[in-house]
Amino acid sequence: MPLSPDPSQQILVSTAGSLPRTPELIEANAAREIAEDGFTLTKTPAFDGLLTDAVVNLVKRQADLGVTLPGDGEYGKAMSSAVDYGAWWSYVFQRVGGLEVTGENLFNWPHQESAPGDLRLTNMMNRRDWVKFYDFYTNGAPTGSHAVPFPATTGELTWRGQEAIEADIANLKKGLDAAGLQQGFLTSIAPGSGARVPNSHYASAEEHLYAWADVMRNEYKAITDAGLILQLDDPCLAENWDQITPAPSVEDYRAFTQLRIDALNYALRDIDPELVRLHICWGSWHGPHTTDIEFKHIADLCLGADAKYFTFEAGNVRHEHEFTVWDDLTLPEGKVIVPGVVSHATNVVEHPELVAQRLGRFIERVGRENVQAGTDCGLGGRLHPDIAFAKLESLAQGAAIATSKSF
Repeated sequence: MPLSPDPSQQILVSTAGSLPRTPELIEANAAREIAEDGFTLTKTPAFDGLLTDAVVNLVKRQADLGVTLPGDGEYGKAMSSAVDYGAWWSYVFQRVGGLEVTGENLFNWPHQESAPGDLRLTNMMNRRDWVKFYDFYTNGAPTGSHAVPFPATTGELTWRGQEAIEADIANLKKGLDAAGLQQGFLTSIAPGSGARVPNSHYASAEEHLYAWADVMRNEYKAITDAGLILQLDDPCLAENWDQITPAPSVEDYRAFTQLRIDALNYALRDIDPELVRLHICWGSWHGPHTTDIEFKHIADLCLGADAKYFTFEAGNVRHEHEFTVWDDLTLPEGKVIVPGVVSHATNVVEHPELVAQRLGRFIERVGRENVQAGTDCGLGGRLHPDIAFAKLESLAQGAAIATSKSF
């Protein structure tokens, strides 16, 4: 893979987290027993060994394809079918105490109307994009008796995930060592996205939010204390917009979002921003997304997070045009953007030249040293494995092309 004359200017390559799991890992995970709480999966030495091997092989495969900053593919976050509505966030139900399965799910929450200055999240079926495209969504949405339950906050939130995160750390480090790499990342849910579960314990939404910040800080500290990069998954920063009905004013939504940034920074206190990146997306389900908020309305708020790196969707057709945000928004010194330049939203594998062109748009605006190459969102579960890994190969090839060009 060709590099620029100055190796320090090589455009690094990463992913947004989730990658396709092996059939063996999926089968072994499905065979695990569910504890009495309804969502915790039992640990077995056989599964743990299989998981370690799978992560080691995945890290090496990423390295072989040209990914220079790999993750564990979120393999350690495999979930039971009882709560498998996106392992990127539902994994945490096994690591946080004070939660209880109540029978509610994302589709049957009570609908909540918002008012100016009083924004409330409604259920999935009342999202504005889902209402607008009702026939499309109800054809495939897991509604009614097919919708899986998930926990609500019914007691004080407590941390019980230390063993699990230490296993994630050990597996990734073993993979990095085997691949001859120095650095990698692990994902963790941000407080704002965690606090979207129903709450019957805390006195207010803000108190609930900060309780999530306190409990998740344990995971953030474990990852960064191990010297790994912490990726905070916080799609709520953009996605909440569509989950508020009627549509709020941008001003009200910015205040609503700023509170979530503040809680995130509270959780990150005393953690080195050099080891933190923030992932922002619009939910990334395969749908029209016509009611997504424009990135220009929240990009500056996101940059207020105490993180060095910012990864966001820039390859899917609803948001690719928003590279022009950086014409008017100055990237603060020391910050790095990781635009998604291959997308989870299409089975078509992006040509490396297109990847390079997409990267060039950002390089021209913020400088080569401030750009890394990434994926829109997680590829696991959204694409056939062969396609997902072909996209990673094209991503690395495109980054190499962009590295060799003068923008």
